[in-house]
Amino acid sequence: MRKGPVGSTTDGSGLSGDRIVAAGSTARVLVAATARALRGDDCADLGHPTPFSRFAGAPEPVRRAAAARAAGRVALAPAQVAEVDAEQVAGWIVDQYPAGRWPGVVLGSPHGAAVHLAVALGVPWLPAGFELTVHWTRGTVDRPQGALDHGAALAGRLLAANRDVHVRQVHCPASRGASAGATVALAVRWRALPGAYARFLADRLEPAAPVLLLHDARTWPVLDEGAGHSFQVGSPASGLDPVDFHPDAHALRQVLRSAGGDSAHWAPPDVSCPAAYAENGVESGFEHNAREWTSRHGHPLHRVLVPQPDALSAATADLYRRWLRRAGKTGDRLVVECGRLLDPWQVVRAGLVPYWCENATRRRVQGAEWWLAGSEPFSSVDVLPEPPGVRSPALAGLPQWLAVAGFGRRRRALDRASARGYPVTSVPTRRATEVLRNQPYDLPTPPPLRMAEALAALRDAGAHQGLLVS
Repeated sequence: MRKGPVGSTTDGSGLSGDRIVAAGSTARVLVAATARALRGDDCADLGHPTPFSRFAGAPEPVRRAAAARAAGRVALAPAQVAEVDAEQVAGWIVDQYPAGRWPGVVLGSPHGAAVHLAVALGVPWLPAGFELTVHWTRGTVDRPQGALDHGAALAGRLLAANRDVHVRQVHCPASRGASAGATVALAVRWRALPGAYARFLADRLEPAAPVLLLHDARTWPVLDEGAGHSFQVGSPASGLDPVDFHPDAHALRQVLRSAGGDSAHWAPPDVSCPAAYAENGVESGFEHNAREWTSRHGHPLHRVLVPQPDALSAATADLYRRWLRRAGKTGDRLVVECGRLLDPWQVVRAGLVPYWCENATRRRVQGAEWWLAGSEPFSSVDVLPEPPGVRSPALAGLPQWLAVAGFGRRRRALDRASARGYPVTSVPTRRATEVLRNQPYDLPTPPPLRMAEALAALRDAGAHQGLLVS
């Protein structure tokens, strides 16, 4: 077979999905983990060594420079943005799943618990969007207006070739650190069901198979002038509030100092909407189109509105515990995952209950603590804290992670490799696999959940968490 240039499709028609979608982005990792679990494989091949572990004890300027270089190596060049084909990305996503027909599908916002839910149901998970990063030559973390100007030009090129997407640009030094000054991050959200998704559903779903749409309902102040490109400074995933990105905020000064910026230069653009759906939201056109498609083809569609990540994580963990116990297992061993440190196949193989923290911020770790405090005790608790690679006043310290592990009655384990150099190092997804492979086997795996059972459990466990299931 003739091969095209690196990062191109085999027929040379443009950039491949593998090259377009940001390496290490949440949706990318979750698709890969789900596809492997449905094949009966773990995530041992996911993630690549990063340079950050070598710079854990280095001076801050050296570490920041290494982070910026690493971000630049995997980002697209500005000239390549015009070659981005969102439809091709959708095809690349569905092609990762094994052949066969499925009893349902989960769509929507990226969330680790959604992946665990999909694996318990024995169905694929498809994101409602994807992230890409693009070089920002002579960019700086402390000039959001400059990021907006550069991003708007890039978004214009992307939108010219992709009319059915919305581009949300996120400038967040708190979650991206120095890389926010080397690249711009664009969250591309489909405004309609991509053709590749529609073909996948038509060809690969069993008759009357249900479709579950998960929607991250968090909001954030946004500048949207109606041209298909919107801009937000900061993010709910930062663990901070919108007010913390005000020029006079103490938290902002800490964030910019850590990222190599100066708060004196910080002048964010005005917002047009004080509470729009944040970057992981689902476009209304995508949901409307999905409802139309499922109605025409005889597939029931159910929606779960998620007010905060903790709500779905807690409800899914409770669901797993019931599912395991109904199959004759203890449901007494918990793994607390974080960010990209997850492995849904190893969780099922070992008969574990999974609780997923979106990231290492205090709020997300507190969510795990509150849930554990109100749950029946677990005999063992293993904790996998993903180091974010940045410093931020919103991050949980290792003592807080140790407190989570302390809920275990007999076993209390915090992964030492993840804790070493925390929070400025980085560990690959396969680290979760290495840890979970040490858990004893608990086979056979339970029979797949039925969607009706999952929805009933989400309504029951999620009612007090604020989940809206329809």
